[in-house]
Amino acid sequence: MDSLMTTTKIAPAADFWTVGADIEDTKAPKGVPVQEKWSEHKAHVRLVNPANRRKLTVIIVGTGLAGGAAAATLGEAGYNVQNFCYQDSPRRAHSIAAQGGINAAKNYKNDNDSTFRLFYDTVKGGDYRARETNVYRLAEVSANIIDQCVAQGVPFAREYGGLLDNRSFGGVQVQRTFYARGQTGQQLLIGAYQSLERQVAAGTVTMHTRHEMLEVILKDGKARGIVTRDMVTGKIEAWTGDAVVLATGGYGNVFFLSTNAMGCNNTAAWRAHRKGAYFGNPCYTQIHPTCIPVHGTSQSKLTLMSESLRNDGRIWVPKRAEDCGKDPRQIAEEDRDYYLERIYPAFGNLVPRDIASRQAKNMCDEGRGVGPKVAETDHHTGETVMRSRGVYLDFADAIGRLGKKAVEAKYGNLFDMYAQITGENPYETPMRIYPAVHYTMGGIWVDYDLMTSIEGLYACGEANFSDHGANRLGASALMQGLADGYWVLPNTINDYLADAPFPKLAADDPAVVEALASVQQRIDKLLSINGNRTVDDFHRALGHIMWEYCGMERTEEGLKYAIGAIQKLREEFWTNVKVTGVNEDFNQTLERAGRVADFLELGELMCVDALHRRESCGGHFRAESQTEDGEALRHDDEYLYVAAWEYTGTKPILHKEPLVYEAIELKQRSYK
Repeated sequence: MDSLMTTTKIAPAADFWTVGADIEDTKAPKGVPVQEKWSEHKAHVRLVNPANRRKLTVIIVGTGLAGGAAAATLGEAGYNVQNFCYQDSPRRAHSIAAQGGINAAKNYKNDNDSTFRLFYDTVKGGDYRARETNVYRLAEVSANIIDQCVAQGVPFAREYGGLLDNRSFGGVQVQRTFYARGQTGQQLLIGAYQSLERQVAAGTVTMHTRHEMLEVILKDGKARGIVTRDMVTGKIEAWTGDAVVLATGGYGNVFFLSTNAMGCNNTAAWRAHRKGAYFGNPCYTQIHPTCIPVHGTSQSKLTLMSESLRNDGRIWVPKRAEDCGKDPRQIAEEDRDYYLERIYPAFGNLVPRDIASRQAKNMCDEGRGVGPKVAETDHHTGETVMRSRGVYLDFADAIGRLGKKAVEAKYGNLFDMYAQITGENPYETPMRIYPAVHYTMGGIWVDYDLMTSIEGLYACGEANFSDHGANRLGASALMQGLADGYWVLPNTINDYLADAPFPKLAADDPAVVEALASVQQRIDKLLSINGNRTVDDFHRALGHIMWEYCGMERTEEGLKYAIGAIQKLREEFWTNVKVTGVNEDFNQTLERAGRVADFLELGELMCVDALHRRESCGGHFRAESQTEDGEALRHDDEYLYVAAWEYTGTKPILHKEPLVYEAIELKQRSYK
């Protein structure tokens, strides 16, 4: 594949992991239909009376939709909540970046939507690799979320009669996506933020901004607190309580270039994983098809164009490679290949993200991509080739049908973003888009109560693995974050806290001392290396490995190579990284160094997980496992399980949670 591959020793697959005992989710009620499980569960979980809630402390890390909603709701319930974020304000949580909408089974369009259809579409969209019980609960709770947010004043779009409007997103044939222009995440986050600040003013929530979580405190096998670093002063501090909730988002930045904010990281989740929390399905990462293409080697992040644009925009490439350099307006209609409409007539441009992404790659691999050509190595031949990585997203038909003002009203801010970044006017010429890393379906393994494999440690939103299987349908991230924060966690954490309060941990308790010492030692080590290579250089190198070999297409050969290359890169990191400055100060290089160190370990586990799963499903596409027409080919007889990985420091241990489907039938996905 390249010169590095020929010098890296590649071990047999069996050398990369060991297999442990199977696990299962014991919390979801047995013996009742999936439609009744959530009600049955809520009816029998233990409660904490209001007077006792004031005596209990819940630590919540993260202030996005999941964390902010959970902190506001538990504070309203009367718990003492300590809420932490690394941003300077909860309103800067990355949830603010979500554009297109939030799903809910309200059936406002009278197009035969229902809770069951939302449940089925989500399981199918995840390629039958999600836990059925959790997904049905998500669909059931979705309708409540919209009412909650309207009551908070979230300015959802409305149709002419005053009812909330809906639009379509990929993977469905109904209109169930509620939206606020192209700013849905921002508006929902402001609603959660208002509720959160109300509780801060009431004294039930204490907010700690500019604090980064660097360790979990465990006592007698239970999560009892965290260690943070004050990002302004460098102060290392322990915080203790009765339960800990991680709502810290996903790990897309392991790829360096992604649509995530620059600060997004996986350190909190990875610290929990190293302390014993299983990590579920790490190889399930989502490549979003509608991103502004990479435009230079100095670029540090990518910008997403909302999936909602696929409601009215048509995706195409020239039929002939020789036309790719032409002005798209000069290419005749009969010379355009609207390939999604051609291959998937039932869903067209609104196929799920994984399918749209792979087909965009296929078009470019055929030499029919548009935009500037870049040199790249062909993984099949090893030769250097010049290819364009872009396809057109064209609004000419929509503007002709609806008028420019109508298109501007629906998508104006997105068009403005595109114009500012590219210098091109998307009202006049088609947008150029290409897939990019966006969301991570994998995350910390949790049970039906959202508790991890560590007692008292919970994970919400994108930080957990539970609801999306191998691919997330568009507009479901906001739905899961708010469902977990407003509805699920507040109804399940009570069952654990009914045994609290637990004995207070003193400052000199061995568990606290050990956690503080481990953080300090790690910081001291990073500052002492004084090497020659920057943190960003290591991160960029890791991202290149991940994108090339654990990105849109994975192979056994490539994944084995990637594991060896990451191990080699990690060894060099710990001997040659240059971290300037000191701890007792504002030090962004130190912050990034700790995060990249964790990404280097996570990246290896992602490749191991992708190597072990010798099937294609959703966003995980193994070239060795595909149908005759190039679609993902699952192997339900071998891989119908969640892969929950246990940290050992050497070879990870694989625990399998078998997936059981009672309400739906397993099928090979088809959107044709």
